[in-house]
Amino acid sequence: MFDSGLAAFALVVFVLTITPGADTMLVIRNTLRGGRRDGMMTASGVISGVFTHALLSALGLSIILSRSAAAFHAVKLVGALYLVWLGVQSLRSAHRSTGLAGIDAPSDAPDGPLPPRRRPFLEGLLTNILNPKVAIFYLAFLPQFIAPGDPVLAWSLLMALIHNVMGILWLGLIAVLVSRSRQWVRRPTVKRWLDAVSGTVLVALGIRLALEER
Repeated sequence: MFDSGLAAFALVVFVLTITPGADTMLVIRNTLRGGRRDGMMTASGVISGVFTHALLSALGLSIILSRSAAAFHAVKLVGALYLVWLGVQSLRSAHRSTGLAGIDAPSDAPDGPLPPRRRPFLEGLLTNILNPKVAIFYLAFLPQFIAPGDPVLAWSLLMALIHNVMGILWLGLIAVLVSRSRQWVRRPTVKRWLDAVSGTVLVALGIRLALEER
């Protein structure tokens, strides 16, 4: 079952997985705010959202998004607004920290009330659930690696599993690395810069998602 087609698929999705995007920025953002646990929860939410799209695509349900322009654009707009909202929250955090004293002193103080335990998971989940391009990706991409006569559902789920395992390992690694350097990155100057960068990237990705055609 592990033939050259599956190997080619694994190579392509590996490159896609390590390419920085909204998922990466969200994991970094939440790890900085709540530590490794929040980063891992965010990664789990991201993968849950991606696998949901993969499952719906394998079952043929998300074909609605590929055939209905209205449904596609509605979901895309909601997803874009959500990314922009997350980015604005980071930019506000960067702005609030500009007046902090002890600019280069490490800070272990939280940014305010800690987020609910499930909030990082939900942010990761919604970021992907509300992105119809993930569903379109699976609908358009997976069939290229399924040969005539292969069991479509089983093959699609296997490839989705490979993609999601890569995703959780990569995002989990990012959460661990950011968590280990958290003492340094939580210095007010560094944290303000990272909040500003992550917020700007998330807003830009939201705007790009809203403006992109299929």
